[in-house]
Amino acid sequence: EKPKSREHAVRMLQSLSGRSHCVYTGVTLIYLKQGATLPPLVKTFHERTSVCFFALPLDVIEYYVDTGEPMDKAGAYGIQGIGGSLIESISGDYYNVVGLPVHRLCLALRSLLEEKR
Repeated sequence: EKPKSREHAVRMLQSLSGRSHCVYTGVTLIYLKQGATLPPLVKTFHERTSVCFFALPLDVIEYYVDTGEPMDKAGAYGIQGIGGSLIESISGDYYNVVGLPVHRLCLALRSLLEEKR
């Protein structure tokens, strides 16, 4: 969920402060050869990454929200930007938190392409 207002962003970040949460991304790849009568090849997977926030004082949260960065970000933070300074640790794929688990996507694409041969 993206914040709907400054106050909503502050509340979202307060709820994440000092806690861990999980980011999930689901991906489905479909390969359908043009004009094919065979069913398409389908690969589906999900990726899970645990993100742990530092305990954040209210003034730090407000300063971050005032940068404007959180306003178009799910969870009200961008790990790839200033929001990365709020993160204590992650367990899993960094790119999953950014938005797409790139390595896992490449593995699935390769597998799909090998199957189509």
